Amino acid sequence: MLALEDAVKQQTKSNMDLQGQIESLSAELRKLRGQNEETAHGLQNAEKREKDFYVDLDTRLRHLETTDNAPQTGSAAAAAPPVDPDDPSLENRAFETAYSLFKGESHANAVKAFQEFIKKYPESVHVPNANYWMGKAQIALKDYKGALANYQEWFKVMSGTSKAPEVLLNIAVCQKELKLTVAAKKTLKQLITQYPTSEAAAKAKKLLAATK
Repeated sequence: MLALEDAVKQQTKSNMDLQGQIESLSAELRKLRGQNEETAHGLQNAEKREKDFYVDLDTRLRHLETTDNAPQTGSAAAAAPPVDPDDPSLENRAFETAYSLFKGESHANAVKAFQEFIKKYPESVHVPNANYWMGKAQIALKDYKGALANYQEWFKVMSGTSKAPEVLLNIAVCQKELKLTVAAKKTLKQLITQYPTSEAAAKAKKLLAATK
């Protein structure tokens, strides 16, 4: 009889312990769900802010283009504030517009926008980046000849920057696509020698082994 009572007590205690564990796990699950919802909400807000930024940027630029192209007559012309060609905000907006076209995978329009930017602001600090992203867009369009010329000019003045290994790799890819096999191998070997620890060098070794 005592043994039965002890067994019942032990079973009751086990059930209570199990119930406590279940409640603890349920509380932890609710906490994790709450954290996931907060994270998802935060990502949605971040995406919305980014989208709003580009929409606002595009709207402002379209407004500026409309204002610049509209005929100025009478009092409206007198009331319009003069546009300062040296205003850095115009330069920054032009670059951001071209880059947003690239990010949106509108590669042909991005190339045109970058070309116009470089022509209009040849001394801008954004020119190297404009050339870099324009080359990316040209490769996406399979304009390997244009990308090769662009990146070769870029490398002449930017070989000491962090993007240099990747640019050399892009040069080799363009040369390979243009059937310039000897030049491609030379570029890959240059990349491996000059930037041996770079991620691009690792890719270059594989590409060199596959280049016949």
